[in-house]
Amino acid sequence: MKRPALSNIDKRHLLIAQKIKQLRVAKGYTSYEQFAWDNEINRVQYWRIEKGGNITIASLLKVLDIHQMSLKEFFFDIE
Repeated sequence: MKRPALSNIDKRHLLIAQKIKQLRVAKGYTSYEQFAWDNEINRVQYWRIEKGGNITIASLLKVLDIHQMSLKEFFFDIE
């Protein structure tokens, strides 16, 4: 199965991905791999999340739980 080109990804996916990456970096993690390992998230799955790949609601909620953040807090400044 061919993956969509970055230019074909919905811009909203990229906004969510960027915010998730910012949260990771704010926790002091420069490596997505170490963050995934420390928080028991599949490394490849987490990489896809940060690159704007399609994620499940369960995956999003797991990431928000790690950051102790509500949906309202997460989406507050995403347009």
